[in-house]
Amino acid sequence: MTPFDSNFQSAHFIKSAEKLSQCPLDQGVEVAFAGRSNAGKSTALNTLTNQKKLARTSKTPGRTQLINCFGINVEDRRLIDLPGYGFAKVPIAMKKVWQAHMQDYLMNRRSLAGVVLVMDIRHPLKEFDEMMLDWAKSNGMKVHVLLTKSDKLKRGPAKSTMLAVQKAIKEHGVDGTVQTFSSLSGDGVDDLRIKLAEWLVLDNLEGIPVSPNA
Repeated sequence: MTPFDSNFQSAHFIKSAEKLSQCPLDQGVEVAFAGRSNAGKSTALNTLTNQKKLARTSKTPGRTQLINCFGINVEDRRLIDLPGYGFAKVPIAMKKVWQAHMQDYLMNRRSLAGVVLVMDIRHPLKEFDEMMLDWAKSNGMKVHVLLTKSDKLKRGPAKSTMLAVQKAIKEHGVDGTVQTFSSLSGDGVDDLRIKLAEWLVLDNLEGIPVSPNA
């Protein structure tokens, strides 16, 4: 348990947006979840918030087709579920539209404090992930890599994968951190909540603001 559990468990749906102009007012602080289709973004959000149906999940890759915005019980603090990128079974023209809107959001959203880059621990650092790391370097954006489905690997291989991803982030010159995560076993849930509390500038139990630069 962390001092911030109640903040995340208060998460609630605000709206879905097709493009940046339809998102909530660009004020306060928000953190976006990005990742390839079927990497486990929506499941990670549900586990983070201890809610089964906050973010829609599906065994069909690419279910998240809009910018889904969620609020918590602290004013102007938001979690954003971005469209999955990759092998979704949709027309190429639609994929291009998603990509354009997501790029617009990432480039121009002033309240964006950081991106949680979700990767399946068994298939990390795919083309989209490399693209996101390059973008983060170019724009000075903080990245926290969430290696999901860590229960699928034994501890040794999971640790090796995490170290390899840490090395890749350093080579990209990105201000980033990496952790393992499992919605099934609960691995890393508290670590994720603590990291997001830093970025969202949530208060701890003593009421002392967490530094946004922590």
